[in-house]
Amino acid sequence: MARRSNARQAKIALRKAALAEDLKPVHPGESGGQYKPLADTDVGQIEATIFRILEEVGFADATEHCIETCRSVGATYGEDKRLRFPRAVVEDTLGKCQRELTLHGQDPRHDLQLSGSRVHFSTAGAAVMIADPINNEYRETRAQDLYDMARIADRCEHIHMFQRTCVLRDITDNRAMDINTAYNAVMGTTKHIGSSWTEGHHLEATLKMLHLVAGGEDKWRERPFMSISCCHVVPPMKFTEEALGCIKIAVEGGMPVLLLSAGQSGATAPACLAGAVAQAWAECLGGLVYVNAIKPGAPAILGTWPFVSDLRTGAMSGGSPEQAILSSACAQMGNYFNLPTGTACGMTDSKFPDFQGGAERAYTLACAATAGANIIYEAAGMYASLLGACPESLLMDNDVLGAALRITRGIEVNERTLSFDVLQDVCLGNKGHYLGSGQTLEVMQTEYLYPELGDRLSPNQWVEQGKPVLLDKAIARKQEILGNYFPDHVSDEVDRQIRAEFPIFLPREAFGRDA
Repeated sequence: MARRSNARQAKIALRKAALAEDLKPVHPGESGGQYKPLADTDVGQIEATIFRILEEVGFADATEHCIETCRSVGATYGEDKRLRFPRAVVEDTLGKCQRELTLHGQDPRHDLQLSGSRVHFSTAGAAVMIADPINNEYRETRAQDLYDMARIADRCEHIHMFQRTCVLRDITDNRAMDINTAYNAVMGTTKHIGSSWTEGHHLEATLKMLHLVAGGEDKWRERPFMSISCCHVVPPMKFTEEALGCIKIAVEGGMPVLLLSAGQSGATAPACLAGAVAQAWAECLGGLVYVNAIKPGAPAILGTWPFVSDLRTGAMSGGSPEQAILSSACAQMGNYFNLPTGTACGMTDSKFPDFQGGAERAYTLACAATAGANIIYEAAGMYASLLGACPESLLMDNDVLGAALRITRGIEVNERTLSFDVLQDVCLGNKGHYLGSGQTLEVMQTEYLYPELGDRLSPNQWVEQGKPVLLDKAIARKQEILGNYFPDHVSDEVDRQIRAEFPIFLPREAFGRDA
């Protein structure tokens, strides 16, 4: 028994040892595309419908700049005040748009390569409440919450970028809220950041702040580490004035744009899933024409985010199986068009971390990942169909994301992995098992992914360890991070300069710095 226990402890120690990056079982950008909910004929029909929508229906409420800029590349503006895009215009855009996109982190280690069917996971959301499992309650979100969640995400290996998770409800001025949202995220993580702005001049001010962080406008333009999440349409097929203004400023300012269509099937998108996919892609391609009319080749992500309605009540259902299918179909269309694509999956209708929440997150994420979405937003921490964000859940969801990425990586088949020589040695050498095989020890960390918080103890071991509860472990880990981890990639000098020029809400002490 002692020998067995010592051997087990040795294996545990080996598993916990830090791995070189190239030996890890999963990496950002594992290739998906194995799951295809649409047949090839389905893809062709959806494509044809997308072009019909753009050419025959078009968009209402385009701004004067959008109209003139798009007309200069061949769009038409009718007496019914709708902006339409003939197929030739869209195809011309597809010929000059950027297809291989790098999203830069403040730390180059976190750069993300968006091309083909490479898969990455991101947070996102505009939650107005924090799901607090310690006190079993929902409360309003605060500025401190966003900084805290950025710090937690910075320590989660399988959360590859941080898009803002919540609204800062303790800041009532919209300009200050937009600036502080960007600032708190920048201070909390070295990964690529996504945010949104309510008005264009708020974005202009934020860009000046980002220039300070980057070390100058030229340095920012070389490596823009923040992208704009821009709902440029109000489905169905209406542009929004403020968002179009933000797109113009972002493109001219060198900021990558997430063109986001978030129709809700049965409400603001067709109830039939194929129609919802077609509308989402039409809305995003219309935005892509505008972006490239402003600046050909400007970095843009096609954010097809069709959501699902529970048609019994009209409420959003982010954890439904239909959400998994919709997002996966949108990813498949992105692979077909060969465009950088983002979609939303991993949301749950549950209110706190529980069986329902874990199940809904896992099956929606696994589908979208294996379908090959370049970025899966809303992938961690979101509850009550995006109304609530749970900081502790980011840590638990990190295990789910890693598992989904491992599923996406799949099985590598070659002479070495087929293991005939190893099998022959074990069987003909009367060894009876593979536990002592050199190959087993060699691949135990490169072929297999182990959860950081998940429980794989036997019942007896579980009792010996005091019957640990997953949520309790996540709470303890969250408290450890928030009590000790204060990223310092932004220097004190730059931070003080930012505070002198912008209305920063949280005191320096909140960031682990002297007043």
